[in-house]
Amino acid sequence: MELGILKTVPARQRWNNEARDFTPWLANNIGELNKAIGIELEVENIEVAAGPYSADILAKDTGTDKYVVIENQLEKTNHDHLGKAITYASVLDASTIIWIATDFTEEHKKALDWLNDHTSEEISIFGVQVELWQIDNSNPALKFNIISRPNQAVRQAARSKATEDLTESKKFQFDFWNKFKDKLAQTKKIPSLQTPRPQYWFDVSLGKAYIHISNTCNTDFNIVGIRVYIGNKIADTMLPYLESKKEEIEAAIGQPLQWNPNPENRDKTIALFHTTDFSNPNKVEEALNWLVSYNIKFREVFSKLVAKAPAT
Repeated sequence: MELGILKTVPARQRWNNEARDFTPWLANNIGELNKAIGIELEVENIEVAAGPYSADILAKDTGTDKYVVIENQLEKTNHDHLGKAITYASVLDASTIIWIATDFTEEHKKALDWLNDHTSEEISIFGVQVELWQIDNSNPALKFNIISRPNQAVRQAARSKATEDLTESKKFQFDFWNKFKDKLAQTKKIPSLQTPRPQYWFDVSLGKAYIHISNTCNTDFNIVGIRVYIGNKIADTMLPYLESKKEEIEAAIGQPLQWNPNPENRDKTIALFHTTDFSNPNKVEEALNWLVSYNIKFREVFSKLVAKAPAT
């Protein structure tokens, strides 16, 4: 059996110019980057003005609805692009920076690692190397290599220390969401999951900005819940669209849902709740399994419909 020769292809052989070629291509194929970094991004625009400069791509993290700046460089990293990325993020109020280059110097990798270790949890910085590989004369294949990303061990230690002064209720919620994330991650059904925090909610992306799954843990009333949370920016069009699919949705979920239970609120929800007993470890485990099961169902059903929704 003959074997082909695996070789790299210069990125500029495929994309001659960063602004004219690579940036539009990446904006139209953002799913490739999403798979590499484990975050679901939705492109807002390209060449976005940031004072007298322009960011290559401005996207939104659909899991948090926060902005992401993407800086592209089809060459070895340099100080100029690092400074630009930080400047764009500050001007555009982005919480995440993704710096893409064909080659990262050791000094710039260390700089990104240092920034990730010394900034707050609200800020994340990714260094991503772009490569093209080819077997003999085949079409080039894309490969994104993660050179630097937030250090979860460092941030977990910081979160654990920060929980020392929390109320018992907040400590319980923090522990509950950590267990929930672990269980949900083990299913490998959802590509990216947020960092657990000591709060009553835990969000899961539906792949589009301004709408997501919001899980709740109400320790006062021993209730867990799962909601499709629709931000007011798209609520006027998205809720009626989903309501038109009500029979289809409830048949797929296997349960009747609460549609817009608080009509006076500008943000809209479609909800399902489960009563439990947080003082009983067995009931807590049951509640966690209930949430995991319905997150998979909600994600499967609603993400497909949301992707087909009319433009808002």
